[in-house]
Amino acid sequence: MLEEERNSIYEDMTLAEKRVADFLKERHIRWNFEQPVYVRDNKKRPRVWTPDFFLPELGIYLEVCGAKRRSYKFRKEVYEHEDNKVPVIFVHTYKVNRWKEFVLNAIKRLHEDRSKIVSNL
Repeated sequence: MLEEERNSIYEDMTLAEKRVADFLKERHIRWNFEQPVYVRDNKKRPRVWTPDFFLPELGIYLEVCGAKRRSYKFRKEVYEHEDNKVPVIFVHTYKVNRWKEFVLNAIKRLHEDRSKIVSNL
């Protein structure tokens, strides 16, 4: 990615998203910002949503929750619904630095669950 492109992407990010982007960079985890994903909402209507980050090498999305006052319950339910099953980790950056450990553990859990599915084939 060119430096000019990186700067334009960072300019579109909230402070919380920038923190997550920097953390992913530190951990050498490649990401795409706001890569679209197709879902069906609670009324089975087709939607294209753009979670904050997609980790292409891991097949996981991150949704950055930068403030306590906003509820992500509806999004979580839609992503997890059996029609979608989109692997999304909700990152609560306002929880000091514990969010970093949470992200790494959630990635590991997702891959452990995937491994169990594959081993049962």
